[in-house]
Amino acid sequence: MKHFIGAANPMHAQFNALHSYQARHFAYAFDAGVATITLNRPERKNPLTFDSYAELRDLFRLLDTATDVKAIVLTGAGGNFCSGGDVHEIIGPLTRMSMPEMLEFTRMTGNLIKAMRLCPQPIIAAIDGICAGAGAMMALAADMRLGTARAKTAFLFTRVGLAGADMGACALLPRLIGQGRASELLFTGRAMSAQEGLQWGFFNALHEEAELLSKAQALAQSLASGPTFAHGMTKTMLHQEWAMTLDQAIEAEAQAQAICMQTGDFRRAYEAFAAKQSPVFEGN
Repeated sequence: MKHFIGAANPMHAQFNALHSYQARHFAYAFDAGVATITLNRPERKNPLTFDSYAELRDLFRLLDTATDVKAIVLTGAGGNFCSGGDVHEIIGPLTRMSMPEMLEFTRMTGNLIKAMRLCPQPIIAAIDGICAGAGAMMALAADMRLGTARAKTAFLFTRVGLAGADMGACALLPRLIGQGRASELLFTGRAMSAQEGLQWGFFNALHEEAELLSKAQALAQSLASGPTFAHGMTKTMLHQEWAMTLDQAIEAEAQAQAICMQTGDFRRAYEAFAAKQSPVFEGN
């Protein structure tokens, strides 16, 4: 199979610390528990390649056991978030692949979304300018999205002759903005404006371009200083309860909360309250 799917990777199978991670196909920074991932091909509006897809998938899988990373910011360089798959480096080669090769690629892109949803850290997408195709799906897979007034989000798949059903779009987007609005965007491929995204619940907030990254990192830092084990449990429950009945969800949450009650952070919160102090959480 082509090298881009299982590309030779210097990363080991298991890490418990990613503060010194060295990215090859995007920028990676770590500060005070927050990892910032920046797609950085600004001259092309930060498109994805076979290799960057694979490395992002692998990184988010590693984050599952990265005890030093408490929250994640995902953003793009140069005034745009991500223009999707690179036309010349992905779409062109795909037209020449066999069906098994195409299926392996589409499964890999879906595995990136799975890895984002399954890693326990909250992911905040900071979205400026163009957010299209696979970039829109990465934004959708984040837990929260901050944008700017000039952000334009488009699920472009029909524009290149493909179904709107890509990387989980037909599952994730209707849950976030509603079936009718999602249907319109996925059938037409038109761009959703920043104001529409805010009104429809896609964006949590809009900020000035110069403040966007700092606002996202401040939000991530506030989460990183909180009860991070419990945050991971919240993310897990938000993901798993889509497929549960209400009775199942209530029972699952009872079990999840009982587990969190065994953590040191639960005891620390009580002791701080009793002492009329603010709790200092340690994530365990």
